[in-house]
Order: sequence, then structure tokens, then C-alpha cells
Amino acid sequence: MERLLVVDDEPTVRELLSATLRFAGFAVDSAATGAEAVESVLDRRPDLILLDVMLPDLDGFQVVRKLRELARPPVPVLFLTARDSPADKVTGLTLGGDDYVTKPFDLAELLARIRAILRRTGFPHAHALVVGDLEVDVEGHHVQRAGIPVRLSPTEFRLLCYLADHAGRVVSKTRIIQDVWQYDFAGDTSIVDTYVSYLRRKLEPTGPRLIHTVHGVGYVLREPR
Repeated sequence: MERLLVVDDEPTVRELLSATLRFAGFAVDSAATGAEAVESVLDRRPDLILLDVMLPDLDGFQVVRKLRELARPPVPVLFLTARDSPADKVTGLTLGGDDYVTKPFDLAELLARIRAILRRTGFPHAHALVVGDLEVDVEGHHVQRAGIPVRLSPTEFRLLCYLADHAGRVVSKTRIIQDVWQYDFAGDTSIVDTYVSYLRRKLEPTGPRLIHTVHGVGYVLREPR
């Protein structure tokens, strides 16, 4: 049974969500503040956090930053908030959020998004992926290149696992959106380009290129020639 953590300072929302998720078959913990959320994650280790952005102490973005420092491997996060500006959504996803849902929301759609995140956070097909001097420990959420550890956000890690699992094969941006993100970006695949650039900065600061652009198609990760 997957364990979820609901973080919202509104008791009505928190109780409604918790009851709905328990009825759907999940184990559920809840927190009303950012500090409580951090403590709960470190103590109970949920499989997914449903996190409001507007909290009375730390905001949701600060909570994620703090958890990225303390919780290894990072816990998947679904932002659930009334803040619906594009800038807030970009901030949430850039920090490593796995999805961003605005209030008011449809419970059936929310459940579908939760299940999609839980499916894809366990999608890699191997315990370890090795491409040249790149090593990805899937279960340990550890990446190193030429023996040097590389820190990645959860979304960066999933994308890298996907590319490494398809090493030597060109994958389209549309396919990456479908398999890694698994939700609709309304035909906009620029998020893939953004995260590939993040990976390149972290994986290729001095070494030869691993992730190659195939113009008009997508990307391929292959051993340097």
C-alpha cells in the first residue's frame, strides 16, 4: 500500500483529501505546516507528497528545497495549490515537482495524476544503468560520471534513467513527455529541452557529450565516440 502525505493548512481540504485517498486504497498522513511536512517525510518516508504552496510557515517551494537537502533519495511531489500563475508552475516543476494541480480540482483527475506519478517513479527496468563512464544506481538514486557523484532532482533523475534505459536509440520529445511526465503539456515539448539542458550542465561540465540532439526528432544518450 502506497503512503501519501497531504500537506495543507486548510482543515477542510486536508480532511477531504485524506478521506478520499484512504477510500481509494492509500495509507495517508497529513500535515498543516511546512515544518510538520518535513518532520513527517523524515519520519514516515511517504511515496508521494501532495503539497500546498501557501503554508503558514515555510511555503511549499521552501519545503521542497529543504527536503532535497535532507531526504535521500528525494520523495516525489505533486503541488496542489490555488497559485495558478505560469511563473509559479515553472518554479514548482523546476524545483523537481512531478506535477502541479491548481484548485479547485476534480478528485477523479487528481487520483489519476497521483497514480501516474506512482507508476512512473518506479519505471526503470534495471537496478543499474551504465553508459560509458556514466553510472546510474536506480534503486539508490545515485549518479556518477567518471567516479564523480552528480546530484539530480527527481525529474532530472527520471529523465536520465529513461534516456539511459534507451541508450543508443533516438527517442522523440513527444515520447519522452508521454513516458517520463505522463501528463498533457498541450503539445509544448519545451520542458524536455529545458531538462536536457539541466542534465547537460550537470553531466558534461568537462567531459565529452553524452546526450545528443537529433534535430527535428528528439534526443539520444550514447557512449562518447
